[in-house]
Amino acid sequence: MLNIADTLHRWCRERRPFALATVVDVTGSAPLPIGTSLAVDEDGDAVGSISGGCVEGAVYELCRQILHDRGAPRRAWFGYSDDDAFAVGLTCGGELDVLVQRVDPATRPHLGAALAETVEGRPAAVAQVVDGPDRLLGATLSVLGDSWIADDALAAEATCRTMADRAAAQLRAGRTARVSLGADADTCPEPLSVLVHTAATRPRMLIFGATDFAAALSRAGRFLGHHVTVCDARPVFATAARFPDADEVVVDWPHRYLSRTTVDARTAICVLTHDAKFDVPLLRLALDLPVGYVGAMGSRRTHDERLDRLREVGVAEQKLGLLHSPIGLDLGARTPEETAISITAEIIAGAHRASGLPLARLNGPIHRDSGVVPESARHA
Repeated sequence: MLNIADTLHRWCRERRPFALATVVDVTGSAPLPIGTSLAVDEDGDAVGSISGGCVEGAVYELCRQILHDRGAPRRAWFGYSDDDAFAVGLTCGGELDVLVQRVDPATRPHLGAALAETVEGRPAAVAQVVDGPDRLLGATLSVLGDSWIADDALAAEATCRTMADRAAAQLRAGRTARVSLGADADTCPEPLSVLVHTAATRPRMLIFGATDFAAALSRAGRFLGHHVTVCDARPVFATAARFPDADEVVVDWPHRYLSRTTVDARTAICVLTHDAKFDVPLLRLALDLPVGYVGAMGSRRTHDERLDRLREVGVAEQKLGLLHSPIGLDLGARTPEETAISITAEIIAGAHRASGLPLARLNGPIHRDSGVVPESARHA
């Protein structure tokens, strides 16, 4: 649902009821991931998409019906129709499991609050029950900062604290995912399947070295949704004018800046200086941090010499194995722009544990899955 946060936030602010259709499970090569939503208001206005066009008409009519009947949440399944490519089905060959429910913002103010946080670019998560007992189907809980709020329908449920904990964990990871909560007498008496929608802060890309390659990589990183920082110790090169696509340009020694900034498991560190006096102290620190990617530019000879220097300063072989060097995938890249694509392709492949090989050489699916209080109360 967070893919259409802007419109849903406005509808919640206006207390306008709407039907929400959400992809809660995907099999095969479906066009859009779980958590993607389409919504329809009482005037028939629609926003969003769940299939890139394949089944939108059928889902729209189902949304209209649930709004008109004020009915209970319903599940719908859409798959490929071999007999008629124009029938309601996914021509890409995948299968979608969709939950359609009526949402009244007046009874779920926490949902509007979570959408507001998302629109403002702050982290938030919404946990939505997508499988379980009928009385809980479609119930939601929002995690806002260090607190959480739930629907009244969940107020008496022992499972709510467990839902909140799992939603908070997914928010820290920055990943929308479906999680199972299973039949624990104390924390989750009934098995549930919960879809956790997350809107995390943008992952960081730290680029060290104020070069033409850094300028191209900052453009590519920004395009992919990263918060981009370019850092170099030379003030004549590290200027905002040279890097208009970077969110910030820092003049400092690379290792000193890295030691004082914040990183997490989604952070990508790209070392483009290929100068030992910068690289060695920087990589010594970077390889000891819990980040998602560390890559360093240079020839194979430079790489071998760099490894020797890192060993000399005490970096263990296990840590050296985390270093992507020479940086990037083998695309035959020559120009700064081509190299930026090579680097970002490697970052994407690593984040999804993908091979980086041509899809034509692979088999299988293209897309892979790499306590409660009343509505008015908050828990820290």
